Amino acid sequence: MTTLVRTRFAPSPTGYLHIGGARTALFSWAYARRHQGTFILRIEDTDVARSTPEAVQAILDGMNWLGLDADEGPFYQMQRMDRYKEVIGQMLAAGTAYYCYTSPDELERMREEQRARGEKPRYDGRWRPAPGKMLPTPPTGVKPVVRFCNPTEGVVAWDDLVKGRIEIANAEMDDLVIARADGTPTYNFCVVVDDLDMGITQVIRGDDHVNNTPRQINILQALGAQVPQYAHLSMILGDDGTKLSKRHGAVSVMQYDEDGYLPEAVINYLARLGWSHGDDEVFSREQFVEWFDLDHITPSAAQFNTEKLNWLNAHYIKQADNTRLAAEVASRLARRGVDPEAGPELEAVVALYKDRAGNLNELADSAELFCVDVHPAAEVIAQHLTEVAQAALKSLRVRLEGVVWEKASLSQAIKDTMAEHGLKMPQVAIPLRVAVLGVAQTPAIDAVLEVLGRERVLARLARYL
Repeated sequence: MTTLVRTRFAPSPTGYLHIGGARTALFSWAYARRHQGTFILRIEDTDVARSTPEAVQAILDGMNWLGLDADEGPFYQMQRMDRYKEVIGQMLAAGTAYYCYTSPDELERMREEQRARGEKPRYDGRWRPAPGKMLPTPPTGVKPVVRFCNPTEGVVAWDDLVKGRIEIANAEMDDLVIARADGTPTYNFCVVVDDLDMGITQVIRGDDHVNNTPRQINILQALGAQVPQYAHLSMILGDDGTKLSKRHGAVSVMQYDEDGYLPEAVINYLARLGWSHGDDEVFSREQFVEWFDLDHITPSAAQFNTEKLNWLNAHYIKQADNTRLAAEVASRLARRGVDPEAGPELEAVVALYKDRAGNLNELADSAELFCVDVHPAAEVIAQHLTEVAQAALKSLRVRLEGVVWEKASLSQAIKDTMAEHGLKMPQVAIPLRVAVLGVAQTPAIDAVLEVLGRERVLARLARYL
């Protein structure tokens, strides 16, 4: 019988959803989709001091923007406190957990003495029950923590789906605190109960969790639970090979939206951060799901490459539907205080510029010139709108008043003006660009004039003639 795949993404809402978290979410989502399984979103919000509603919303917004839809959830750990306490009660009754009255000061003295003897600092198990062992009398007025009876012999081993076989000696671990003195459960314990209750079959997460895994496996086994498979993804490095920081990618996923990236470009890029399918670089979300497996995730660190992300984004902008791009540009113009309806149809504008835009903000920059009253800098006017150029543009404006407003006719009007004044194309086209759009470089000038429209072109030319 085949076990149905159930994966989860379990971020802590102490900050935004960044690239590393987004990649973990993507791989967990894709694995579930690939196997017709279930993808669960779980918010691990037990760090009350650092968790915020804004961070929760940032995670949900990032997931939504990337299109990583959860089949179940979001579940919130703070809403499951009764369940955690129930399991702790069961473990105390079963003898797999116990009350420990060691104070923080005692713990610190214990560790100092161990360090002085050259030993690894750790809890010494003084409150751990054992056959024939006399426990100290519980001190009055001290609220105990609850510790897990970690096995003292043997090893914890698992076949990591990315890193291969990993074995940790139980003797290396002390008895983990699973509930604090105020009764609140700790992170490693909550994760175990959640994975158990939610039937998680594959835990795909960052390799900063490798050290938590043996403890979690031992608790799962103490609860008689099926241990999931683990896949620990290696870290992502910046362009320069150092730890990813804000200056090269460790920013909120929603910052990529702000910066003009399309979500499918970010998804395609994330998919290639540590995973590959031959030499394929560009593929759809659907193709990725069809291809995705854990066998081709590299155990070595992935390196962020901003240039490659930008290349992918430009590719997806070229492929994107003009109506969709126009809507994206319109919202960006509106946020700038520019009326997107003050110019020609944005679909026509984006069709002109999409092949040369690296991101949606660049596309909006170009579209803005069609919607506002452009004012070139004085030095630009002085450089390009010379007496010779103005004389040519004056002749051209007369021709444009009566021409059929389509590219072929507009192109012919420009050529006739060139012939009349004995000028070459750049000597007419560049001043024309500066006069109507305020910049010296644009797509083909006849196409620009066609989209800008007769009324706007004539009005803008008139200011310089």
